[in-house]
Amino acid sequence: MKKDIHPKYFPNAKVTCACGNSFTVGSTSEKIEVEICSNCHPFYTGADKLLDTAGRVNRFKSRVAKTATAKAKKTAQA
Repeated sequence: MKKDIHPKYFPNAKVTCACGNSFTVGSTSEKIEVEICSNCHPFYTGADKLLDTAGRVNRFKSRVAKTATAKAKKTAQA
C-alpha cells in the first residue's frame, strides 16, 4: 500500500443510534451517529405495519369492473 493516502482506521469505532442502542464496528470515523439500527428497525423487530392492500385492491377491481360495464353499454348503444 502507498503511504499517506489512506484514511486512519478505527477498529473500535462507536456507533450510536437515536433509540439509544450503541455498538462498536471498524470504520474510518471514530464516532458514527445513525437514526435507525437493527435494534429499532421494524423489519428486524417484527413490528411491521401492514397496509390494507386487500381493501385497495378490491376498490381498484370494482372501479375497473364499473368502467368495463360502462364501455360495454356504450358500444351496445352505438
